[in-house]
Parts: sequence; structure tokens; C-alpha cells
Amino acid sequence: MPAGKTGPYPRRWLMLPALLAAMFMAQFDLFVVNVAAPSLQSDLHASQAALQLIVGGYAFTYASGLVTGGRLGDLFGHRRLFLAGTLAFTAASVLCALAQSPGELVTARLLQGLTGAAMVPQVLAVITAEFPVQERPKALSWFGVTMGIGAVAGQVLGGALLGLNLFDLGWRVIFLVNVPIGILSLVAAKWLLPEGVSATRPKLDPLGVIGISGGLGLALVPLVLGRTVGWPVWTWISLAAAGPVLVLTLLWERALIGRGGQPLLNLDLFRTRTFNRGLLVNVGAFASFHSFMFTLTLVLQDGIHLTPLEAGLTFCPLGVGFAAASITAQRLVSRYGGLVIAAGMLIAGTGLLSLLVVLQLSGTDTTALRVVAPITVVGIGNGLAVPALIGAVLAGVRPQQAGGAAGILTTSQQFASAIGIAVLGTVFFAALGGRTDTAGFASALQWEASFSFALALVAAAVSTRLPRPSRSAVRVAASTTAPEPAAQPSLEAPGR
Repeated sequence: MPAGKTGPYPRRWLMLPALLAAMFMAQFDLFVVNVAAPSLQSDLHASQAALQLIVGGYAFTYASGLVTGGRLGDLFGHRRLFLAGTLAFTAASVLCALAQSPGELVTARLLQGLTGAAMVPQVLAVITAEFPVQERPKALSWFGVTMGIGAVAGQVLGGALLGLNLFDLGWRVIFLVNVPIGILSLVAAKWLLPEGVSATRPKLDPLGVIGISGGLGLALVPLVLGRTVGWPVWTWISLAAAGPVLVLTLLWERALIGRGGQPLLNLDLFRTRTFNRGLLVNVGAFASFHSFMFTLTLVLQDGIHLTPLEAGLTFCPLGVGFAAASITAQRLVSRYGGLVIAAGMLIAGTGLLSLLVVLQLSGTDTTALRVVAPITVVGIGNGLAVPALIGAVLAGVRPQQAGGAAGILTTSQQFASAIGIAVLGTVFFAALGGRTDTAGFASALQWEASFSFALALVAAAVSTRLPRPSRSAVRVAASTTAPEPAAQPSLEAPGR
């Protein structure tokens, strides 16, 4: 908000769709490449290692740059960084579509991830800074809705676009679809986003940038590439080095605070139990859901032999369930707080348990129709949990902490997704053991779903310790008569 301005930003609800459109693009591109993998192999002659980099390279640069992207927004202004990041992301998407070789596509995807890291933290930061406390949970829940729908649309819309083969573009259309979305988001954001930079003018902390990005990279690169390259010695050395590098970076950040400096990571955030518990629930929920989506895609296309379009249609009920539950969650969280997250994760766990039973009974007769009902329940559960979770974690963050908190939260989500896909993907392929029959894929999915079920239960247990909304906040929401969308109450101040 510009200096000297009082009261909430009047066009905040109008600007929200422009912000969320950018979030949709970033999340969509994280998942859509999964369904395009066979097309990339046949058209670009991409090897398994190249495919892993095309899929995982984006996740690597995206996740490792999010904290820095949040700080750059605090430094130069969230509006300026959002506009620059969205423009660069749209341009990088065009480069992906124009790639003529696996190497060109890998390079464009790495660039796309970096530009997404500049764009996405500003979305959460602007929401946190410009929405009043009593309205913030509702705005943040819409962010969660968009994040989940973007992930599901990567499977559904991606499969449909590939199946329709619009203008004979093949896989290139999955990147070109970002162009109209990016242009509309840019035009709307240019008109609607408020001006202003942080009054504190934080410094960049170059050593913190190198340490955080380097430490995350040391962990993410072997997790992304390890299975494909057979886990050589360098992957284990890299994983072993990641922890010490991150610990040394945290020690540097603490020392910088002692010297009166401005560290990249706001360590005060980690003194709040709500924020820490929320991050832990994020890890469990995102690792469970995204690894499940990844392995289910493989089962539908490689195990049951569906086309990308048929696989996308199979995901449709899951997407509808997620969207419907997300909208419902906005009202439930105002009354029940963290219990909505616990209920959502338990419902998702029920869906996973049902899927285990279906797979055990079906075996060689496993079909897409038989798995639709269980995976729809998984979608409904995650639709309840994810929007409520994001609001619960960020609702109590002060506006001046918005960029840093948004960077940490989104980093934890993407890192958890990468770890879930890498670790549970390894479990899946180990259980598959080179089999190509439907029963083999069904058996492998049982192993992955079992671990996803356990993660969902852990997330549900921890989420019961997140706060409920205060009674006074509920009364505030009940008495709200403003003509804009009804505000959701804030959560109680987090305990220390």
C-alpha cells in the first residue's frame, strides 16, 4: 500500500483474479509436462534423463528461487516484481514452445522456473499486505483453490490439449496456452495493483541467497535425477552436503541479525508455533497429494494404456471434487479453523484407503472406471485442506513480513512436492520392478498410496494443533455488511 494511505486498498477484490491467474500458470506448468512425456519422447527424441530435467528442472529452479523472489519483492516492490516476473514467465513459455531439441527445452524450462520464482511470492505478499486481517483468510483460501486447480488442470486440461492437437501443434500447445493468460494477467495487474515498496528497504543478503539456493539445489538435483541415473556416488554426496550448507546458512543469518543486518530469512517467523506447524502440515499434504498425482498419471497412461485425453477425462471428477470442496472450505474454516484441514486430510486418507482396496481386489482387471470414485474422494479431501491450510499459516503474518513468509511457504510446498515425487516415485518404480502389465502397475500404486496415506494421517494429526477462529472474529464476520464478497474472520493470534 502506498505510504501515507489509510484504510484497505479499495480495489483489492478486483485485483485478486489477476494475481491468481499468474499462480495458476506456475502451478499448471509444474504438472502439465507429466502428461506430455510420451509426446516429447517421440517428437524431440528426449532421453529419460532429458525428460527428468524437463519435468524436474522447472521444479528445481522454481523452488530454490522462491525465498529470494520474496525478498526481491520486499526490496523493489511487489507490484514491480510481479509485472516483471509475469512478463518473463510468459516469454519463457514461448521459448519452451519454440524449442527444437531436448537441450533447448531443458534450458527454457530452467528459465521458466526462475521467472516463476520471481512472480509467485508476490501473489501471496500482495494478498497479505493489502487485505485486512478479517478478510485475509478468504483471499488466501482462493489462492489455495487456484493452486490445487492448477495442479489438477495440468493433468485434465493438459491431456485434453494434447488429445485435441489444436492447430497440429502437438505438445507445444501446453506452453502456448500461457500466452493469453499471461497477457490478460499483465494488463489487469498493471491497472489494478497498488504502487509502493517496503518502507524498510531491506538489503538483499547475497550470502543468504547463495546459501539457501545452493543448499536447496544440493538436495533437489539428486532427488530429481537420482532414480534416472541410478543413484551414483555424486547424488549421495550432494544430499549429504545439503544439510550442512543449510545449517551454516542459518548460522550466518543469525549472526547477521546480531550485527544489525537484514537476513534473507526472517527467523522471527520460526518462533511462531502456528507458522511452524503449518509448514509441517504443508510438507505432509503436498508430498502426499503430488506424488499420488504423479504415479497415478503413470498408471493411467502406461499401466491401463489410456491416451492423454482419456487420462485427463479420468482426472475430471477429481478436479471437480477439489474445486467444489475448496469453495465450501472458505465458509467452514471461518467456524472450525484447523479442524477443517484435519477433516480434509482424513477424507483424502479415506480415498487412498479405498483405492488400496479397489486395487487389491481388481489386480489385472483394474480399469479407469474403477479408480474414479476413490480418487475423487482424494480430490475432495485435498480441496478442503489446501485452501484452509494456506490461510491458517499466513493469516497472522504482519504485512512487512509478507514477502519473506510467502517465499518460505511456497518453497516448503514445492520442496515437499519434489521430495514426495522423488521418494515415493522411487518406491513406486522399485515395486514395479520393470513390469509392464496392468497388475504390476496396480501393485506399485498400492505401495505409493500406502505411503501417501501415512503422510495424510500425519498432516491431519498436526493440523489439529492449528488455532480455531476467535469468537470475536466470528461475530465480526457475521455482522459484515460491505457490498464486496463476505469477509472471513481472522484466526486467533498464534501462540509462542
